[in-house]
Amino acid sequence: MHPSVHHLIVRLLRGFFLLLGALPQRGGDGLARFTGRLWYNVDGRHRRVALANLTRVFGGEKCPSDIEALARRVFCNLVRIPFEIGWSMRWKKQDCLRYFDIQGWKKVQQAQEKGRGVLLLTGHVGNWELMAPLVLAMGTPVTVPYRPIAFAPADTFFAQMRSRFGVRMVPKKKAMRKILRPLQNGEFVCVLFDQTARVSMGVHADFFGQKAWTNKGLALIALKTGAPVLSVFILRDGGRFRVEIGDEIPLISSGDRKRDVLANTVQYNRALENVIRRYPDQWFWVHDRW
Repeated sequence: MHPSVHHLIVRLLRGFFLLLGALPQRGGDGLARFTGRLWYNVDGRHRRVALANLTRVFGGEKCPSDIEALARRVFCNLVRIPFEIGWSMRWKKQDCLRYFDIQGWKKVQQAQEKGRGVLLLTGHVGNWELMAPLVLAMGTPVTVPYRPIAFAPADTFFAQMRSRFGVRMVPKKKAMRKILRPLQNGEFVCVLFDQTARVSMGVHADFFGQKAWTNKGLALIALKTGAPVLSVFILRDGGRFRVEIGDEIPLISSGDRKRDVLANTVQYNRALENVIRRYPDQWFWVHDRW
């Protein structure tokens, strides 16, 4: 793609999200619900994946009609994300923290005191794209490994949007050294942990009572560095966002590397399960996790 075309598309994407962000929040929520219902009706592939995943997890406790209603809410909440990104792009740096209620910040401070950096475990729950403005509250640089988007202009736009408040974006491929250095400097590394991993990169770990290929990188880094691992999720709560920071997840280190990687990965999956069970309509069920 010619650089001028690339740059133009990036500008158009920025303008599109700013336009969404110009809508009043109530109007944006209403349009997101309408679009989400429409998406659910026309996108048979993602609808089938979401219904299959929800049935796999909740089929023993919810009837089909309840599962379908939950799936519709999932689609509506996913469509809210672009509107929320647009709103956040209009936040002033000095004011953006007023949109968050942060619970458990003392846990982060206690983890920092260990002097090994902090590993933050998160997932596609609520609105993970708001991690950038949240970084302001942390007062410490945050590095985020990410999977580049195939469409180059979109990758450029999201990299710029995510890094504008101090997030350091690092492509996942061959990222280990770029992850270890921030931890050595006492900084944060935030890992999105809930996507299916390739067999060569993962372990077959329990997730909602069934085996799922899960990335083993977080466990390997924790075992190598001793950096404490805490979960952090940005959840919708009315018109605001609640940041839930979990307790430090104890590191299992018996000396048996293979067993320890699996045991720690199961713990990390369990942290995800706990928040997803409480907010099932805010997770990314359209991903073929199993």
